Amino acid sequence: MQTEEVISHATELIRIANAIGEKDYAKFRGIHARVSDFLINFAGKNSPFLSQIQMKDMPSDRSKAGQYLTEILGAYIAHLESGLIIGLSPRRQAEIDVTSDFLDQAQGLLKSSKVHPAAPAVLVGAALEEFLRNWVEDRELSIGNKNPSIDAYASTLREAELITKQDVKDISSWGGTRNHAAHGEWEELGSKERVRLMLDGVNLFMRKYGEN
Repeated sequence: MQTEEVISHATELIRIANAIGEKDYAKFRGIHARVSDFLINFAGKNSPFLSQIQMKDMPSDRSKAGQYLTEILGAYIAHLESGLIIGLSPRRQAEIDVTSDFLDQAQGLLKSSKVHPAAPAVLVGAALEEFLRNWVEDRELSIGNKNPSIDAYASTLREAELITKQDVKDISSWGGTRNHAAHGEWEELGSKERVRLMLDGVNLFMRKYGEN
């Protein structure tokens, strides 16, 4: 997702938060959950913006709490517009751009009726492995004696508590799909729909962790 799209999403959340009334408890919980999820995915789970909106710290007047959310989102928009993405070096940004290109190519292949699903599956797998490898190297982590692979990088990131157990399960599944494609195991690979779900999952994963 491009920066302009993220800003547009944040602006819509601001619009909703601004409409919260003093006693709109349920509506506030809903928009608070959406803002929290937004910041986790795009600012990062360790973001100072996220830490500012803990539910226990919210004003009891839900209208004021809604206004508080708009202020935090407004600050995040200003942060994006200044180009100061937390913890994202120019090298890391370039690496992420390359993997994003792989995913864009895979998306194009999935739209073609003449292309076997193995081709986009291999591209998505390559993008995922490159993303994980660059992340491990950027954090100066080591995979030890393991052979370089998607699973080895995922295991190392999990040991460093940078990804969750569920992330590891998802990554293992995506890696398996890539391996089926690479080894010509067509029955295990399945249809283009399975590869499309893989692409969507990897896209979401990269958006979630791309700034770490």
